[in-house]
Amino acid sequence: MIRQSTDVESVVHGEFRSEEFSQGFIGRIAYATFRWRLPLLVVGILLTLVLGFSATSLRVSSGFAKMIPANHEYMKTFEDYKADFGGADKVLVAIKVREGDIYRKEVIDVVRGVTEELFYLKGVDRSSLTSLVTPNVRYNEVVEEGFKSGNLVPADFSGTTEEFAKVRQNILKSDWIGRIVAADMTATMVVATLQSADPDTGKELDLREVGAKLEEIRGKYENDAVTVHIIGFAKATADIAEGASSVLLFFVVAFFITGVLLFWYSGSLMLTAWALVAALIPVIWLLGILPLLGMGLDPMSILVPFLIFAIGVSHAVQMTNAWKLETLRGHDGVTASRNCFLKLFIPGATALLANALGFMVIAVVDIQIVRELAYTSTIGVTVMILTNKLLLPILLSYMRFSAKTASRLSGHETAGYAMWERLGVLATPRGAVLPIVVALALTGVGVWKLGDLKIGDLGTGVPELRADSRYNRDVDMITGNFAIGVDLLQVIAEADGGDSPCVQREVQEKVEKFDFAMRQTEGVAAVRSLSSFIGAVTQDFAEGWYRWRMLPETVPQIAQGIGMATRLGNEYRNSKCTAMPISIYTTDHQATTINHIVERIKAFKAENDTDTLRFRLASGNVGVMAATNEVVERSDKWVNFTLFSAVALLCLVTFRSLRITLCIIVPLALVTLLCNATMAALGIGVKVNTLPVIAIAVGVGVDYGIYLFERIKHEMQERGASLRDAFVQSLKDRGTASVFTAVTMTVSVLTWALSTLKFQADMGILLAFMFMVNLFGAILLLPAIAAFVMGGEKRSATATRPTEREADPTPDIRAPRTAGITPHVRATEA
Repeated sequence: MIRQSTDVESVVHGEFRSEEFSQGFIGRIAYATFRWRLPLLVVGILLTLVLGFSATSLRVSSGFAKMIPANHEYMKTFEDYKADFGGADKVLVAIKVREGDIYRKEVIDVVRGVTEELFYLKGVDRSSLTSLVTPNVRYNEVVEEGFKSGNLVPADFSGTTEEFAKVRQNILKSDWIGRIVAADMTATMVVATLQSADPDTGKELDLREVGAKLEEIRGKYENDAVTVHIIGFAKATADIAEGASSVLLFFVVAFFITGVLLFWYSGSLMLTAWALVAALIPVIWLLGILPLLGMGLDPMSILVPFLIFAIGVSHAVQMTNAWKLETLRGHDGVTASRNCFLKLFIPGATALLANALGFMVIAVVDIQIVRELAYTSTIGVTVMILTNKLLLPILLSYMRFSAKTASRLSGHETAGYAMWERLGVLATPRGAVLPIVVALALTGVGVWKLGDLKIGDLGTGVPELRADSRYNRDVDMITGNFAIGVDLLQVIAEADGGDSPCVQREVQEKVEKFDFAMRQTEGVAAVRSLSSFIGAVTQDFAEGWYRWRMLPETVPQIAQGIGMATRLGNEYRNSKCTAMPISIYTTDHQATTINHIVERIKAFKAENDTDTLRFRLASGNVGVMAATNEVVERSDKWVNFTLFSAVALLCLVTFRSLRITLCIIVPLALVTLLCNATMAALGIGVKVNTLPVIAIAVGVGVDYGIYLFERIKHEMQERGASLRDAFVQSLKDRGTASVFTAVTMTVSVLTWALSTLKFQADMGILLAFMFMVNLFGAILLLPAIAAFVMGGEKRSATATRPTEREADPTPDIRAPRTAGITPHVRATEA
């Protein structure tokens, strides 16, 4: 127990004796903290300045490699054949005429200019560049002498009427219609593949720079004659990053809203200022630590500092509210801070550790960008233990209320007590029936809607952006005019058996069979394979008769077709002819479409894979999405299991009670179920961007239960209160602050709904829902569960029911006061 100090001089001169503090580990921490409070405060200020300077070197960057599950089976195929068949990070630039068709000189000039710009764009694989004017875009035709081939647009093209007529004929003879030329001849495309690293420096390619350069190209070549439309992973990421830059605006708005609500709640400008400062310091520390660790912020994790600020406000409000109540009871600033430290350090540190665990478990997802988000968030809430639980009490120990503020606030500390008294009935068996029945009904609704929850993207275009964004409008234009868009799934057929095994007919028969099966699969727009190309060559040798479009019987004839394919580079085979990509262009990249196609591929593999021929999934951007969806689906269950296991273990260690742990965990589980149901109802899929939402919200939501139950347990064990009385007292001490922080955090994240980024708006809605419903779960459902699992718990035999004056778990240990304030406190409220 804490012993009263009768040594007035020790307090006046800022000296502390160990016997003035409670015994045990927390008492020793408190003693050391306040004995060395000035040096610790100076160190804290210096650290904030140094890390604030370090934060100026923080950069927002993104890379394709971060988004892929590198250890997934599909990605091993992707890496094995990336050098042969290209990567999945493609850029598609479509030039569409405003009137007429593409057979005009100004259009070809734009195509040539865009092609040259992309050729010199940093990170472009120049051998992959494809357009009307590149030499790898050719036509083949059967003539009297045999075969004739040439470029669609000759190198000496000057733009005469006769030349345009020839270009039109060349295009009609080729198989590029629907690929880089629209069927109605009103649009054409320039296509390139990006490398994962800058070839000059070897560093990861910054997709924001690539996106900015692509936007410059658009601005340079879009004119009265043509419009320019750009899609691809790099452009989408750059647009997301540009939208994410608006987070600063939302941060300012949230800061202002939080400040106004804090002042309304606390009634003190001083407490408002210190709560905001305490919430900002961990953000500064986090942003300063990241560059020192060689880390940056990704557009998908740029919201983390905002969340750290919101969590910081939550804990700062608990501390400042407790300090206000202590001060209004007559304690000086030092004693009030010391009492707050002793009362709130354990529940506060436990809650922050729960937050850290909530973030850290996301690292089980084997995707770099998710792990970076986990590490960033964990660092943020971990440093908050130092900033909010140590620095804030030290700052408050130097503060005092002015006489005018103290007089104005006096008597308001019991505001809301009447409402909390009425809620006490929830902690009785009779009063618990209604909350539990409602909870069971909501569980049924949640389980019912859970069946509609999908893994992966839903809708068309890029779901992270609004449907009316420029990027998604470009997607609509390109998919509406070209049969082959950016959504490509490549399956690699690997053949064994001597040199050039791909010339064997049994190998090509299997590839042809797979090609045919994929063409009959719903969601497939087009398929290109070596076997289909050989069939087309066979038809050409038969003077174009369609009935001869088939796989030849003999090896020499097959080799003849493969020889023709060699002119197209590695589009259909590798140099050793041991691997053949089958390119499957999908109608979209929705999760349902991808899952259906992948299931058909796996079924075909199971029936047709042999020792000499194997079909390997997968490459292309849809292959990456398929791998990502599988990792997310597998990780989703592990994230939830690990998260709840970790939080439950932490609660067990803290409270040493299985029943208390159950009371805290069950409402969190219900809210998690309802969040998944809400995602299904809003058409939000579980993917890399939304997977962390549950972990974040559970980590934050557990705060309410920990703060309330720490007080309930104290009242029951130390003061012999009944569960109902203990619950009411915990609400009086911490319920008001919890409600305020939940409302503040909810209002702050709801401002995200106005963001130009759909994924930010979705996260704002989901987090706002979970922050508020978690509060309801803690206040309404938690006591109801406790009424059944703890109602018979024995209380201390020697304790008596506390009076209103005895509600404080720490006895009055303040030194005798003169005029209400000890002489060493100098700072006053502005």
